[in-house]
Amino acid sequence: MEARLASETDLAGFREEARLLLRQQVPPEAVRWHTAEAQNSDHFSDPGLDRPREIARAASAIVPASFLRLCEVVVLHHDPDRFALLYRLLWRLVHEPGLRNDPMDPDMLHAHQMAQSVRRDIHKMKAFVRFRLLAEGDAPPLQLAWYAPAHHILETAAPWFAKRNPQPRWAIFTPERSVEWDGRKLHYALGVPRSRAPAPEDGDEAWLALHRSVFEPRQEPEPEGP
Repeated sequence: MEARLASETDLAGFREEARLLLRQQVPPEAVRWHTAEAQNSDHFSDPGLDRPREIARAASAIVPASFLRLCEVVVLHHDPDRFALLYRLLWRLVHEPGLRNDPMDPDMLHAHQMAQSVRRDIHKMKAFVRFRLLAEGDAPPLQLAWYAPAHHILETAAPWFAKRNPQPRWAIFTPERSVEWDGRKLHYALGVPRSRAPAPEDGDEAWLALHRSVFEPRQEPEPEGP
């Protein structure tokens, strides 16, 4: 059986698929998980906005809240087998209640190690992103940066940058996704591979041209928001 998710970080979609699979009693080894390619959408991190966010009631009564929080972090890992691991753990928590009290279980240990790797990657991004300050005519200064995280963490880290750096305009480009803060709202766009990123010796115009190519082709006006 195939389970299809809308993006690499589609936690809502995973919860809904897992709910259906549990209800149908589909074992983990019978499921193949697939994620869609990244799309140029502000909802990349949560494309299933209209999907139910609860696992089946019978399962949620058994699965500890700590596991649900673990899922929120593990889905950001780059490992393509992360959804298979999480569903296997979910299946086992439902059918093997003692698993929650076994900290040395190999599957549970693996999931926690993946979560630690994601958290370290978020910390590194916050510490190592360096913005380049650019002047663009009479517009407010623009700060731009390119960074390559190890995991799918941009949408998780971006709000932190918005709070820490409330300048009128900044943008971060990564190979998978890019994000821009316009002083009111975060906008997401397609990623920029290293080959397209300006070199350290390139001038401001190269950075401005990259910014225009990624963020100016918006198709329709976007609502204001914090």
